[in-house]
Amino acid sequence: MGIVILIVMAAGVAAMLARKLPTAFALVLLAVVIAFVSGAPLTGRESILDTVLQEGAPALAATMIAVLLGSWLGKLLDETGIAGTLVRKIVEFGGDRPTVVALGVLAVSALVGTVTGSAPAAMLAGIIGIPAMIAVGIPKVTAAGTILMGIAVGIPFELPIWQFFSTALELPVPTVRGFMVKLFPFALVAAVAFVLVESRRRGVEHAWSIKSPAAKPRSRREHLGDAPWYALLTPVVPLVLALGLEVAIIPSLLAGVLYALVTTTRPREMNKRLLRTLYGGFEIAAPPIALFIAIGILLAAVKLPGAVEALEPLVKAVSPQNAVLFVLVFTVLVPLCLYRGPLNVFGLGAGIAGVLIAAGIYPATAVLGLATSYNQVFGVADPTSTQTVWSAQYSGVTPQQVMLRTLPYVWAVALGGFCVTAATYL
Repeated sequence: MGIVILIVMAAGVAAMLARKLPTAFALVLLAVVIAFVSGAPLTGRESILDTVLQEGAPALAATMIAVLLGSWLGKLLDETGIAGTLVRKIVEFGGDRPTVVALGVLAVSALVGTVTGSAPAAMLAGIIGIPAMIAVGIPKVTAAGTILMGIAVGIPFELPIWQFFSTALELPVPTVRGFMVKLFPFALVAAVAFVLVESRRRGVEHAWSIKSPAAKPRSRREHLGDAPWYALLTPVVPLVLALGLEVAIIPSLLAGVLYALVTTTRPREMNKRLLRTLYGGFEIAAPPIALFIAIGILLAAVKLPGAVEALEPLVKAVSPQNAVLFVLVFTVLVPLCLYRGPLNVFGLGAGIAGVLIAAGIYPATAVLGLATSYNQVFGVADPTSTQTVWSAQYSGVTPQQVMLRTLPYVWAVALGGFCVTAATYL
């Protein structure tokens, strides 16, 4: 039975890699097939309809709300000019010093990355940041990678991500937060090293010496004036509340939304801006929310007693228990989280994480260390992730070029996360 389930999982990965099915659809289909193969009844307790679909779909509801609020806040950062002002101030400060400009854009990307992820975060920092870096001589691939590495620095403090891992792995938010704080220094050092090493190794490429990217239409945000200096603190507000004062995630994000609104908007315009940005946030949040619905369904399927009983001996046989082997094996397997591979936590990797916990192979805290470490790689180097595709295309290079340049650095971040996990939780 376990072999059959593994074959089904492999078929699901193949369907996602070949783009025969969207990831969310593939995960739902995979969950139903796993439940059927594991002997679950159609209705009733531990069943396909009532447990997998009915209970699984809303299982990550708190994460979906956090993603929506993060998207809403990101939309406000865009419309009010806060993100654009941050980038422009950094570019003005850096002047014609390429490394200083790149490090400044890296810092802004990290701030934006704490608010929202994926392509919206890349766009908020990159619309102005990427052309500015290229203009002062930063190579195109390095410019794209700088945006992505900066977002990765912010990921350990992205509140919706805390909520996702808390709900999916059934861990308290403080536990998730505690590990993310430990992961942050590795992401920061790797990002700074990327900028310093790659900008010097590749040398300065002046704008007149390279092919100019195609002219892009100017968006509304490029015509906005500077936001007030106190409004620039908006990305920090949710972080201070959630990390410093230990306020719950959803209230912290709502406080960020209100702060951005009050510090940038006249009272008579607040209602319209609130509704407009909220609706825009729904549009941005729709793809990840659909994915989280599918992930909840998949988690419900792999936690069924029949699935756990079938998979436990197989997974246990190939899962290292020795701390050194744990680090070595999972470090070697890092590429499996790329191209929507089986260790991608926003795909089949969520199901594997559920099996590891349900079967008692690793404690949930150790699985948290694995999943978050792999997420640092996926968020930067995966050529199929939306932020990587957008950053590469906007810079005039291919996602594969960005992957090859950034992968060694985020691989090192994952290694650091695995070492902390093995030393702390095994």
